[in-house]
Amino acid sequence: MAGRIFGLDAQMLVDACILALAVFTLFTLLSYLLFNPARELLRKRQEKIQSEMDFAATEKAEAVQFKSEYDSKLKSVDKEAEEILSQTRKKALKKETEIVDEAKAEAVRIIDRANKEAELEKSKMKDEVKQEMISVASIMAGKIISTSIDDKEQARLIEDTLTEMGDDTWQS
Repeated sequence: MAGRIFGLDAQMLVDACILALAVFTLFTLLSYLLFNPARELLRKRQEKIQSEMDFAATEKAEAVQFKSEYDSKLKSVDKEAEEILSQTRKKALKKETEIVDEAKAEAVRIIDRANKEAELEKSKMKDEVKQEMISVASIMAGKIISTSIDDKEQARLIEDTLTEMGDDTWQS
């Protein structure tokens, strides 16, 4: 054995082949029993993570869609509220205009009625004054006729009659 470096002999080669066969068998057996279930566990874990990521992505997309729908509904609600307020303002202005117009019409009717009443009172006063003048004239005519008098006496009678009637009658 002095000339060999490793000391390779037939026994050692058989032992090496048996050992290689045992290692290969052990590797195959352990691969089947341990590595394949570990690989399967890792594959399932990757699939689960991928499905959760896909689910999260779809949920995020739905959330974005719901948010955009919510924003659009919120804007439409704001528009509707503004529209309702605008219509209410228009109705209030219309009602205000109607009330003011009615008040003006009522004021015109009151003024017209007052003017008519004033005209009636005025015409009544004119009629009363005419009646008073007629009665004064008939009294004066009666006095003038009953006594034949001259111009001085007639002027004095007119003056007396006027003083009897009073100054207020002639000034109004």
